[in-house]
Amino acid sequence: MSTPTNLGLDIGTSAVKAVLIDADQSILASESAAMDVTRPQPGWSEQDPDSWISATRQAMAKVKSVQPEALSRLKGIGLSGHMHGATLIGKDHKPLRPCILWNDGRSALECTELEARADFRGIAGNIVMAGFTAPKLAWVAKHEPDIFEATDKVLLPKDYVRLWLTGEFASDMSDAAGTMWLDVANRKWSPDLLHATGLTMDHMPGLVEGSATSGNLRDELCAEWGLHGQIAVAGGGGDN
Repeated sequence: MSTPTNLGLDIGTSAVKAVLIDADQSILASESAAMDVTRPQPGWSEQDPDSWISATRQAMAKVKSVQPEALSRLKGIGLSGHMHGATLIGKDHKPLRPCILWNDGRSALECTELEARADFRGIAGNIVMAGFTAPKLAWVAKHEPDIFEATDKVLLPKDYVRLWLTGEFASDMSDAAGTMWLDVANRKWSPDLLHATGLTMDHMPGLVEGSATSGNLRDELCAEWGLHGQIAVAGGGGDN
């Protein structure tokens, strides 16, 4: 009897990695596709969100080429990804600008401003630093107000890939904790911290536990990768 397989997708800063495993967690295939980071000014670090999707497609094409039969038995996908990246999505579900990455330092001033507005340390459990997502949004609100106003959803990098995989807006608790908007004690978004950044609950994806199903793989991708039946995509986790 053929046993099911599972897939891990890691959305890294320099590459997307895809690992196919069997029921005993033995590795059947491990493939990757590289990506570029742009640095338009000193201290800035950005990436095209759609490069994550094209790299995922490339990595998956490699997995399919080396293990088509094992891939056809896929039952579930787990996601991980680089944390904190501000991926601003319009009403058409497309990115409004390049993602501001975790290692971008432009929002140092906004960190001080946010800490004066709300109890980020008490609610989110951390000092506001430029690496986190909230000060990045505060920077966009100040310097790119038209883009801020057009923002319908704020997603983390792996969660933009999830949107492409499933059509669902969702994140997991670990990645959400790196935004500075999560009420970590109550495992939900904090309206106070969002308000301090000029956002509302409507801007945020739903939250699921890392092991919970966040949605099912779209039929188009099932056909592209030679898959059958419902393929669950788990909440996953941030890579820190």
